[in-house]
Amino acid sequence: MRWASLLLLFLAGCATGPDYRRPHVEVPPAYRGAAEAGAPGESIGDASPEQVFPDPTLQSLLHEALTRNRDVLVAATRIEEAEAQLGITRADQLPTLAVGASAERSRAPGPRGLIIGNTYQGTASATWALDFWGRYRRATEAARADLLASEWNRRAVVTTLVANVASGYYQLLELDLELEIAQRTLASDQQSLELTQLRERQGAASMLDVRQAEQLVYSASQTMVDVERRREQQEDALSALLARNPGPIARGWRLTEQPRETLIPPGAPSSLLENRPDIQVQEARLVAANADIGVARAAYFPAITLTGSAGTQSSALADLFKGPSAVWSFVGSLTQPIFDGGRLRSGIKLAEAQKKEQLLTYQQTIQLAFRDVSGALVAYRRDREFREHQERLTSSAREAQALAEQRYAGGATSYLEVLDADTRTFSAEIGLAQARLNELLTVVQVYEALGGGWQAPEGRG
Repeated sequence: MRWASLLLLFLAGCATGPDYRRPHVEVPPAYRGAAEAGAPGESIGDASPEQVFPDPTLQSLLHEALTRNRDVLVAATRIEEAEAQLGITRADQLPTLAVGASAERSRAPGPRGLIIGNTYQGTASATWALDFWGRYRRATEAARADLLASEWNRRAVVTTLVANVASGYYQLLELDLELEIAQRTLASDQQSLELTQLRERQGAASMLDVRQAEQLVYSASQTMVDVERRREQQEDALSALLARNPGPIARGWRLTEQPRETLIPPGAPSSLLENRPDIQVQEARLVAANADIGVARAAYFPAITLTGSAGTQSSALADLFKGPSAVWSFVGSLTQPIFDGGRLRSGIKLAEAQKKEQLLTYQQTIQLAFRDVSGALVAYRRDREFREHQERLTSSAREAQALAEQRYAGGATSYLEVLDADTRTFSAEIGLAQARLNELLTVVQVYEALGGGWQAPEGRG
């Protein structure tokens, strides 16, 4: 009897299928371009959104998006679905208990006439499918991994949403700056046009000069109309992320007031495996696929079920719980597959192939993650250099415009030179605004590529 008990304990503790082990991943010692981006150590990906995006208005928009955005709410609902599915799957490991009661009144012909009788019955039953081979435990392991994948998927949605809201907000500020540049340029060009018209009436300028001055005014006006269109469309796009109806968006700091990180520390590449939600999602799916192999292999072994019931039965309700009325039964059943046309074997092959697919996807996701970080760091470094060059170009264009206006006022050149200098200055200022935007967008890109800095969800048992 003791050996039989030990055998039962052993069988109850074993589970078919391979135990999960994290695959080996070749991690580079450092990110490409990390030396130029910043010193090793704490990663910007571990910073909170408030540290990376200090603009109070932007923080308010981020908070609103995280509480209202439909994609985030859908992701949260899928976590609830996975939790419920885990509870359903885990319940298969436990016995099922039930109670019942019935009453019957019958009439039947007898040798001396009709026989009318009453029957009262009360029962309690229990059924337990013994998990000797670990089929239900492996299924629970897979369901738990699906739950974890749902939690990490929500984090991925949140990280993407933060990046999209921040990027959209910066693009809106850049359009505000473009509109400001166009308005300033238009005011200057209108003054220049008035002066040129006065000079033309005095005979000091030609009608060609007037027409060229008008071109500057019309060009600036045209630009203002286009920028206003794009600005309203950008506000509508941000409103959609905030789950609002289309409408205006509040502004905080101007684009030129937004802090630009002089150094972007990316941290250690090994930490990317723990921070990137898409990597964690794929690993959770790999864990689930690995557990599904155990579920498929357990189907080869016999299914053992214990069923017991106990109750009372009597023709009189008052005698229902007296000694002679007690009834009980106990049944043990075993079902062993013998021939299924290869269904079980194909089921195992399917589970193993699905695990291979998830493994390849997991490895590919890691490679793409390192590519994203490297690309973001390169973009940040180059866009910062581009912005510095654009600042020098804009400064030079402004000086050239001032000199051209002085030369024209002194009669040393035609208005064509002023027209060319004004056009170049306007283009340079718009280019500088876009360069400032691109530099801010690369900060967002690096932050997102490093995992977004959100706290990892806790595993659930």
